[in-house]
Amino acid sequence: MDANAKKRLAAEASLEFITPGTTLGVGTGSTVNQLVDLLPGIRDRIDRVVSSSRATTRLLEQQGFEVLTLNEVGAIDVYVDGADEATKRLHLIKGGGGALTREKVLAGASRRFVCIVDDSKLVGMLGEFPLPIEVIPMAQEFVAGKLVKLRGRPVWREDFVTDNGNHILDVHDLQIGNPIELESRLNQIPGIVTVGIFAQRPADVLLIAGDGGVRELRA
Repeated sequence: MDANAKKRLAAEASLEFITPGTTLGVGTGSTVNQLVDLLPGIRDRIDRVVSSSRATTRLLEQQGFEVLTLNEVGAIDVYVDGADEATKRLHLIKGGGGALTREKVLAGASRRFVCIVDDSKLVGMLGEFPLPIEVIPMAQEFVAGKLVKLRGRPVWREDFVTDNGNHILDVHDLQIGNPIELESRLNQIPGIVTVGIFAQRPADVLLIAGDGGVRELRA
């Protein structure tokens, strides 16, 4: 089964968590795009919808959904998003698409966070995928210096600006043995807006699609 078919399978499996009257948060990325394609089929279950990026908002609007802001809805019943890496403890690396700040806000505001991935994203330890960190532009070099001291190799994601007007540093060569601790440590560096480790608020449900179907892990 190719990667797109697995992503579709994971997206289909997440639909059972969207029950009638749901305020739905929708993430960003190729796996989530598969979900957006499926949502018109369960439109009657969705009360309100919130998006984590301008790109996803455009896709949802093309499907006929009115996309509200988090300020308008207050709380999210179910947030569905993908990940760049995931562990069996449901810790994640996210931000390959650059929407990590809004993704982390929606995850934090959600009662249930359902993460959908194909089996290539499941890892024993986070860090092989470069860790995205959103930084305010004036602090980019300062933050990069701090990351070097942590034995990371930060690379500026050139020609990319987040929906919040900030830059992304992709940090290579990290082995993240304690993601909760590292997330806390990085959050203390002035100039960092968001770090792409989702461990303090991990997924509640991880749906992993492979050749044999979809496996479900819960926190």
